[in-house]
Amino acid sequence: MYSTPFEEFVVLWVLIDPIGSIAIFAAATANYSAAQRRVIALQGTFVAAGLLMFFLIVGQFLIDALGISLDAFQISGGIILFLFAIKMIFSTPNATPADPGAGENPAVYPIGVPGLAGPGSLLGIVLLTDNNRFSVPEQVVTASLTMLVLAVAFVFMLAATPILKVIGQNGAAIISRVMGLVLASVAVDNVILAMRHVMAQGLPILN
Repeated sequence: MYSTPFEEFVVLWVLIDPIGSIAIFAAATANYSAAQRRVIALQGTFVAAGLLMFFLIVGQFLIDALGISLDAFQISGGIILFLFAIKMIFSTPNATPADPGAGENPAVYPIGVPGLAGPGSLLGIVLLTDNNRFSVPEQVVTASLTMLVLAVAFVFMLAATPILKVIGQNGAAIISRVMGLVLASVAVDNVILAMRHVMAQGLPILN
């Protein structure tokens, strides 16, 4: 499918989208301390890495067994992202978040899933490690490239901390709402593209 590691790296970069993770991370951790944001960034990266590696190993068998299509994954991911975008837009600016070690943890949702490990990247990793087309050494290369992209995403998320120091809490609240609008648009666009593909192919979403 992709002949060189560089081509695979580009595909994984687009699917995981380290740059796009900055907006989600900044919005989800705006009211956390700098130390908490570092912990959340690390935890979110590990959550995404674990899930992507799980799909790399058993994802092909799981998806084939359940008969789930890429379009169904994309639509469900779009809906989840849209719900988070709504939460960003209407959230209380000065709400006190829970401790990262207890209760609801943004490292899992939305940063880990679907921020870094979304439907596109999960199924993308399955396609890039298809057992019928790729050998074990080639799949190891894909796994290594995935870890590299996630490492870059982690660095980008850490860079969000000095940005928040400059703009302050009020600026973060404004950016959160603007990013919420952007993410809502992206989420709806993902659903529309998947539905167009379903209608163009004349195939049911679930096989």
